[in-house]
Amino acid sequence: MTDNFGLDPDNIPRHIAIIMDGNGRWAKLRGKLRVVGHKAGADTVKKIIRAADDLGVEILTLYAFSTENWKRSRIEVRALMALLRSFLRRELHELMDKNVKLYCIGQKEKLPPEVREVLDHSIDATSRNTGMILNLALSYGGRSEIIMAVKSLAKKCADGKLAYEEITEEMLSSHLYTAGLCDPDMLIRTGGEYRLSNFLLWQVSYAELYITDILWPDFDRDALIEAVLNFQNRQRRFGRTGDQVVRTG
Repeated sequence: MTDNFGLDPDNIPRHIAIIMDGNGRWAKLRGKLRVVGHKAGADTVKKIIRAADDLGVEILTLYAFSTENWKRSRIEVRALMALLRSFLRRELHELMDKNVKLYCIGQKEKLPPEVREVLDHSIDATSRNTGMILNLALSYGGRSEIIMAVKSLAKKCADGKLAYEEITEEMLSSHLYTAGLCDPDMLIRTGGEYRLSNFLLWQVSYAELYITDILWPDFDRDALIEAVLNFQNRQRRFGRTGDQVVRTG
């Protein structure tokens, strides 16, 4: 991190998750097709990856495509998949240059083969990188993720490998897509909508929520810094009272 941007460098969120909302509305306001908004949003992704890395964020999780997004028109889904494939190909060099490690959570098997091929290649190519983790949520849904984890635990119980009394929060967490990653400290949603949209439902239990009216294509480095500053001005209690937090530091 070369500059703290006026922020407390000791209080940077380790893990920031972002619901990137507003591409379609951004395009509509300009009288353009939705795909134009998605292309502008992809440019923003690149800028925010750089900014988060500069801030010293350890994990950046981006909600790129939800399980519900498959319900959109075939034309829009094809355009989004083509855009994802192009983005991964184009940005691999910079991910390597920045020492960024690529992760993916979600039902990868539902992605088109040509997208999976490029995605798997990028994940493999960056697997030895030791810098920020860029975690793309693709064909991802929070409820289906939890069901997947519960089924896995239930099978272990049925096979006699696990007693139900032994199931803990930590054990369930270890069966989620995000196993091995710390939970988000902060969840940012652009576009002004006040909902989670089936994103990281288990993991954001104690994340600080930050909602901004800025549409995703207009969200920039300054907007990210403002969000982190807002985070730094909050008191995280985790169930304790404010006085308890002050006493324990």
